[in-house]
Amino acid sequence: VQLQASGGGLVQAGGSLRLSCAASGRTFSRYAWFRQAPGKEREFVIGVRWESGSTYYIDSVKGRFTIIREIAKNTVYLQMNSLKPEDTAVYYCAADPVLFRTSYEYWGQGTLVTVSS
Repeated sequence: VQLQASGGGLVQAGGSLRLSCAASGRTFSRYAWFRQAPGKEREFVIGVRWESGSTYYIDSVKGRFTIIREIAKNTVYLQMNSLKPEDTAVYYCAADPVLFRTSYEYWGQGTLVTVSS
């Protein structure tokens, strides 16, 4: 089982970026993106339930970030629009086989997103 994250980079404030997380080995019940800014703890950003497609997210990304699932490729994307300098962080994708719990068992490597002002 492996989660492969990609798509990070440098973008100006107000710009957009799309991250990808390709899962191999199995399909999970939940997928999510977390981030860790310099000097801060890792935080949950946005998640999706695989079968229903229902999403959940933190207030600070509402209306700006979208999580998209591509079922045929077992891949989730994080579409980030209207990026702000405070979105700068290492972004991690995560997945879990259990629908009704809050923790995530599987993690991808991080991908750095830098938003310049």
